This record gives sequence, structure tokens and C-alpha cells, in this order.
Amino acid sequence: MENGHKKKGSFAGMILVIVLAAVLLCFMPKIRSLLQAHLHTQQKTGWTQENGTYEVRNGNVPYFTDGELQSAQPFQSFSELDAQGRCGVAFACLERSMMPDREREDLRDMYPSGWQQEEYPGIVEDGFLYNRCHLIAYQLTGENHNEKNIITGTRYLNVEGMFPFESEVASYLRLHPGNHVLYRVTPDFQGKELVARGVLMEAWSLEDDGALAFCVYCYNVQPGILIDYRDGESEKDPEWEEPAEIPQVTGGMSDERDLSCGRMLLGTAEVL
Repeated sequence: MENGHKKKGSFAGMILVIVLAAVLLCFMPKIRSLLQAHLHTQQKTGWTQENGTYEVRNGNVPYFTDGELQSAQPFQSFSELDAQGRCGVAFACLERSMMPDREREDLRDMYPSGWQQEEYPGIVEDGFLYNRCHLIAYQLTGENHNEKNIITGTRYLNVEGMFPFESEVASYLRLHPGNHVLYRVTPDFQGKELVARGVLMEAWSLEDDGALAFCVYCYNVQPGILIDYRDGESEKDPEWEEPAEIPQVTGGMSDERDLSCGRMLLGTAEVL
């Protein structure tokens, strides 16, 4: 009798294991899908009131070497695209004569890595999330239709992050037409992500030993939007509430400098 009970118990246990395995197999695709969705969400990030527009790096002193600071010969150079079509470092020695005297041409036929445009009316000014962001601004050298100089950047990065610093350099060059500014912009791609997390911007005026100087990291984020930097997909942040006041660029540039040119240009900048 005892052996019969044991056999029945073993048989029932085997049946239970088989049933559980069958249930697990049935629900495995759903479980896998949920896990992938969770991992996908974990990769997303976005603007918060705490992270703001940019942060100062290295005490606001650029990382240029002594050798790089020696020459005041104008040039600009761009890294080759990598295997994933991503931009690298853009480097230049700027002078007033390099600045363009014509309007920028349209860039709508260019699609930098991670370009997955979405429209968020009421959240993003002008609606569209992404701009084709120049690493070396068009207003500085006239370099425009160059795939090595354009990344997928949020409107917030382009207008609130990079543009004030670019315009500070432009203003300086107009006020000091004989001087030069060493200038470098480095996009921050992490791992195999197709959209940069931000850009490191460095500038140093040569003839006056850094009267104009900054070293800042501008975030590639957008208020109210979550961005998947792996592929450029985005969605509205369900937890986001519009703050009373969005922080603007408030540091890294001296209040004593003449930014009137930058303020004037801000109203007419082309950012699409």
C-alpha cells in the first residue's frame, strides 16, 4: 500500500511538472516581451528640472594641449563617420573671415544617425523633437551640408544648450576680427547608441590668452520627452509636468562680455 501511494504521488508530481512546463511555454513569448520592454524603458532618459541645460567641466577650462594652443592658423577638421554612421570630434581654429555672408541652405535631405523624427505639439516649441545639429555651427564657418558635422539633437540641445555658446564665439570674432578662437565639439556616444547623450564644447581665444574661454557639456535632452539613445525613438514622459520656469543657460559665460550679437541672432536662427 505504501509503495502504491508513493507511485501515485510521483505520478501526480510528474503531471504537475508537465502542466507547469506547458503553461510556462505558452506564456514565454509574453514574458520575454515584457522583459524586453522593461529593458528598453530602462535605457530611456529625458530632461528633468534638476539636470538643466549643461554643466561646466574642468573648471570651465578647455582640455587643449600646449601644442594645440601654439598655432593661430585657421583650419577646421571633421572625424570620419564610424561603422555605425556616427560623427566624431569636430575641431577648428576660427577667425572672422571664415564666417559666412549668405543664408544657410536647407538640410532636409540629411539623416544623421538615430534620426527618428517625432512631433510633440504643445510640449516642444515648433512641435518637432529633433534638429539637425551642427557640431561646428554654420554661423562660425559656413560649413553646412556635411554629414561629418551633423548629429541628431533635440531642439532643446540646439537652441538652449549649444546656440548661446556658439553665439558668444561669433560675437567675439566680430568684435575682434584679427583674433583666433580654438574650438572643439565632441559628441558623446555611449556604447553602440546612435544618438549622442550630449556634446562637450570647448573654446579658447588665442591672442588674449583665453579672454573668451569655456568648457561645457550640453545635454541632448528635451523637457517632457523620454529618448531611447540606442535608436532615437522617443515618447512623452507620462510623469512630466511643465515647470513654472525652465532653466536657461546661466553660467559658463561672463556677464561682462558683449552678447548683443548672440541675442540678435537668436531670434533669426535656423534650427530645423
